[in-house]
Amino acid sequence: MFFNGTQLTPIVIFNFLMMVFFTVAYFYQLVYILRVLRYGTVSFPPAKKQHTYAFVIAAHNEEAVIGNLVTSILTQNYPRELMDVYVICDNCTDSTLQKAQEAGAIAWDRHDLARKGKSWALDYGFHRILEETGDHYDAFVIFDADNIVAPDYLKVMNDAFDDGFLVLTGYRNSKNFDSSWISSAYAIWFMREAQYLNNARTAMGTSCAISGSGWLVSSAIVRGMDGWDFHCLTEDIQFSTFCCSHGIQIGYAPAEFFDEQPVTFKASWVQRMRWTKGFYQVFFSYNKNLLTGIFKDHRFSSYDMLMTVAPGLLLTLVSAFVNALYLVVGYLSHGFIATQGELLMCIGSLVWTFTSMYLVFFLLAVLTTITERDHIHSKSKVRIITNLFTFPIFMMSYIPITVVALFKKVEWVPTKHDIAVDFSQVMAEGGGSGSASGAQK
Repeated sequence: MFFNGTQLTPIVIFNFLMMVFFTVAYFYQLVYILRVLRYGTVSFPPAKKQHTYAFVIAAHNEEAVIGNLVTSILTQNYPRELMDVYVICDNCTDSTLQKAQEAGAIAWDRHDLARKGKSWALDYGFHRILEETGDHYDAFVIFDADNIVAPDYLKVMNDAFDDGFLVLTGYRNSKNFDSSWISSAYAIWFMREAQYLNNARTAMGTSCAISGSGWLVSSAIVRGMDGWDFHCLTEDIQFSTFCCSHGIQIGYAPAEFFDEQPVTFKASWVQRMRWTKGFYQVFFSYNKNLLTGIFKDHRFSSYDMLMTVAPGLLLTLVSAFVNALYLVVGYLSHGFIATQGELLMCIGSLVWTFTSMYLVFFLLAVLTTITERDHIHSKSKVRIITNLFTFPIFMMSYIPITVVALFKKVEWVPTKHDIAVDFSQVMAEGGGSGSASGAQK
């Protein structure tokens, strides 16, 4: 270790405490991984009842992709009469509404430039569906317009819902792994999130976090909340934190769906900037609730959620900045402020900080690629291999994003989707059967 031979000066103690903190704070995620490797994917008993569902899709100028999503939903292995698809056309200027209707959805136009975006479209959709249908639907299922749904998605979700979960998240896969090193990095991250975070959480009796789309919420909860009142930049994590703060357990069901990922670094930067800013908003709004859950209610899910929304990368950057500053000042002081041993220790700390980050993300990519290989739909084996090495770079690019998001004003910007493929075309890219229930056993 780089502390050997160095006296316990303030900078040495600081680095030691940082190392201990990160090791202790995130050790539980290693336990999650070991749990999944030992026991595999969660499963649920066959449902005793086939429940009724309303799929709700917020769409802004999605004429290129909306039809494929609606078709993939309505052709699932689930009774057609027990589900309907509602598309909320949010300030659309194209033919999204017509395309959705042609595919079999109930489509509504919504024009409100003051309150635009997914969260407001969901609020509109929930209110109108409840007003017009009453108690007809047992739950709502939320998707984004660019998604594609596996044939057994709703059957798997229904088993978990019937087992008692009021909120559920699914297995988020990618429909464009091959598009670029950016899209492949997203794909691996979401697979890892599903299998080694949410799957482990449900298996160990704690609570998950919903992520973007492909999630279910009981209509009783929506009715109790009187709609949807989560309007920060990341309404999904805000709702997850709300559930955690109120003791509502979010479950994971291995129900697979496919998401379109950004292809360019610029598009990724904009999207992840919004996500990071949204995480800041949630952290500063809910940290007291989560701390209460930890120390008063003794809920591990509150600790897990706090670690999820807390700006850990920012603390890493602070640690690196302190060491770099001490190194420069100590070197210029010619031994007056810092000894040679301390300077070497600072260099070692800086090197270890970024090397260890790269190694951790590399190992996560290797683990996920190996165990989830049947879910990676790629014609290019080279892309799969090179992604192991570029994935850590993608994840470490969060460091500047974390800093910029702290000061930059960020607003919701719609993401353009134009990869119009159906389920069979996604499967043709290679991989397995297209059912997350076929993951590790």
